[in-house]
Amino acid sequence: MWIAMEASFDPLRNRDDISGVCEEDILADPYLRSLKGNDISLRQWLDKPGRSVDALECLHIFRQIVEIVNIAHAQGIVVHNVRPSCFVMSSFNHVTFIESASCSDSGSDSLEEDGLSSQMAEVKTSSSPFPSSLGSEGFRSVMAEVNALSETSCMQSGSVYAAQVSLNEGSGECRRKDSRHVEETENKMQSFPMKQILAMETTWYTSPEEASDGPSSSASDIYRLGVLLFELFCSFSSREGKSRIMSSLRHRVLPPQLLLKWPKEASFCLWLLHPDPSNRPKLSELLQSEFLNESKDELEERETAIELRKRIEEQDLLLEYLLLMQQRKQEAAHKLQDTISFLCSDIEQVMRHQTNFKKKIGLHPDLSKDNCLSLNLPSMTPAGLGSRKRFRPGILVHNIEACGDNVDDSEKSSSDNENEQGVLFKSSRLMKNFKKLELAYLLMRGRVNKPSGRQFVKHSSISSDGRGSVVLTERSSVNNLASKESCNDNRQGGWISPFLEGLCKYLSFSKLKVKADLKQGDLLNSSNLVCSLSFDRDGEFFATAGVNRKIKVFGYDSIVNEDRDIHYPVVEMASRTKLSSVCWNRYIKSQIASSNFEGVVQVWDVTRSQVVTEMGEHERRVWSIDFSSADPTILASGSDDGSVKLWSINQGSSIGTIRTKANVCCVQFPADSGRSLAFGSADHKIYYYDMRNIRVPLCTFTGHNKTVSYVKYIDSSTLVSASTDNTLKLWDLSMCTSRVIDSPVLSFTGHMNIKNFVGLSVSDGYIATGSETNEVFIYHKAFPMPALSYKFQMDPLSSHEMDDSAQFISSVCWRGQSSSLVAANSTGHIKILEMV
Repeated sequence: MWIAMEASFDPLRNRDDISGVCEEDILADPYLRSLKGNDISLRQWLDKPGRSVDALECLHIFRQIVEIVNIAHAQGIVVHNVRPSCFVMSSFNHVTFIESASCSDSGSDSLEEDGLSSQMAEVKTSSSPFPSSLGSEGFRSVMAEVNALSETSCMQSGSVYAAQVSLNEGSGECRRKDSRHVEETENKMQSFPMKQILAMETTWYTSPEEASDGPSSSASDIYRLGVLLFELFCSFSSREGKSRIMSSLRHRVLPPQLLLKWPKEASFCLWLLHPDPSNRPKLSELLQSEFLNESKDELEERETAIELRKRIEEQDLLLEYLLLMQQRKQEAAHKLQDTISFLCSDIEQVMRHQTNFKKKIGLHPDLSKDNCLSLNLPSMTPAGLGSRKRFRPGILVHNIEACGDNVDDSEKSSSDNENEQGVLFKSSRLMKNFKKLELAYLLMRGRVNKPSGRQFVKHSSISSDGRGSVVLTERSSVNNLASKESCNDNRQGGWISPFLEGLCKYLSFSKLKVKADLKQGDLLNSSNLVCSLSFDRDGEFFATAGVNRKIKVFGYDSIVNEDRDIHYPVVEMASRTKLSSVCWNRYIKSQIASSNFEGVVQVWDVTRSQVVTEMGEHERRVWSIDFSSADPTILASGSDDGSVKLWSINQGSSIGTIRTKANVCCVQFPADSGRSLAFGSADHKIYYYDMRNIRVPLCTFTGHNKTVSYVKYIDSSTLVSASTDNTLKLWDLSMCTSRVIDSPVLSFTGHMNIKNFVGLSVSDGYIATGSETNEVFIYHKAFPMPALSYKFQMDPLSSHEMDDSAQFISSVCWRGQSSSLVAANSTGHIKILEMV
């Protein structure tokens, strides 16, 4: 039983004006919110169009209400409001009584100021009608307050239903606050039958003695129960018919159809509706009557069936959840079984390779075991990692299992001695990223199993890109021992060579060491942002360019070998505007190309420190330039005007234009060919063109979700891109048979890049990039996590540590295929770093 008290709520006023109430106001009422679920007003349930009368269902509802009234009468309390609008039907036909009363002592209409409170109780036939916490005294006091508002309080719950109807019929009008729509809504509500029915309900449920201004008694509640029973068993097709029949009920005139179809129920109604209160039955007689008890067993069976149905629905929900979980776990188990299966296959294959190598080494008696390990095999393993035997698959598998998240401390401690010899376990960097390493292996293994996996066989010989067998790449003396049998093995397990190469290279270096700190003479200049770095073809000189409008050329050896207070450039060339990019000609050592913020591309002769060619066809800033490797006279540039232009430096004019719909941020020719060109755009895409047909792209890569700031070729079939979405992505160009590719081979994460251009450079499978945390990050193409990082923390003037969140790395550049690189940050601070 629920007792809801709202002293400040005038039910009669709101009953008349409910059409003007907005949905937001109605939903603020806690009772209204409860009706938004499965609950429904008994009045709403009775007047539902097309309601069919089910005798057992009606008796089930009626008996619950009788028991509610009986509890009140047992305490000497007259309920007064035994009306459909004061009851709520919850799921499975459980009836709840709702009433409003005021607990305010002061009589004020303010809910908050007078400390109004709510008391709630719920009655269900399956349990005690009232909760024990309310108690007889509590119920008596509550019902006394009910009596005080017998004429008005019930209309509040009636108005609730009218409010719901108003929401259903005119919620759109209510949301619009103009007077025209409000007026239309009110007119519409005036014609809705339920509003009039709620207004007449008080008259219908008023006993004859109350209508004659006589005292109200428990017999009056019996009369109201008779009216309610009549409504339960009699359905109406129209408002007029309902109003007429309900008015006739006061004179105990019942419709013929009720007398014919439900004679027993009609007779019981007449007993309850007797005009003389003394001739009406007591509640105890009502509860012991044959009418309620002869169907009690059926009612109990029906309620049991309802309860069982509820339990079944709950069990169905649980069963559905368990089946779904079982399905997902089975799918995961199948994937795990597949993974274990090919792991076993790969372990067997690696062990077979290892055995073959040992046999072939045994064919050379002049090489002892120690000599073999010291002279030959170190070339197969990273520097400082010890002998090759530490990669024994048996130990590795055991160690991998031991490093799992669910291993007990006792199990970990028991394997410590074995782990002491494991190379992997000596690398905290690698073990910290073991999950990512596992992901890289699975991705690489999966690509090999696809038809496109034949690309690994293609690179099984020595090549400049460093791919293929580690044995061949490292040029050890075992090269001469290769046979057709090992080649066949490589074809069957093409993942081994690239994965092992990446693993070894990942472990080859432990940190980035500062080889030199470039101290310039113009550090006091506030605009020293270095936008671009470039090495010449031999790695002897590197050039810097940026917002200080200068191209500076420095000698690498002089910077590294000479410890000076200030390093001066070998050559310094001034530009009329800020510079965005600089690129050294790969063949003509004396030529440098630059681009600026005004959209001009210039080619400089370094030896003479002057411009050789100037090209100004771009309409806006040029972000990037690059020389072709196949033809040193061909140059490409990408601009904010949405175009890529191809230039011939001998002509001083463009020889081709590729137009796009967005700003072009970077352009790049491959290192070993002039037949293709890639560029990144502000539309988050990378476009890959065949230079023999520049009308349409050969392929478009769409994996980034923000501006693509850099693209670089790792080799002829692999491209890496950088974006301000915090990622680098690796692309397989051999998949360009499809016009659009939206899935990269690998995504590299760890650095921060959300708004600035931070640089990108590649060398021998290593990828260098900057970060907005003022750090340089080094990745290897095989793994998604950083291998090394270095943070710029020293002020170049004071040599003190600094941590300015506004600083970021602005450019990086490898020195050819070496382990050294140059990095610059947004303050113009330049360092030469080396992997060691």
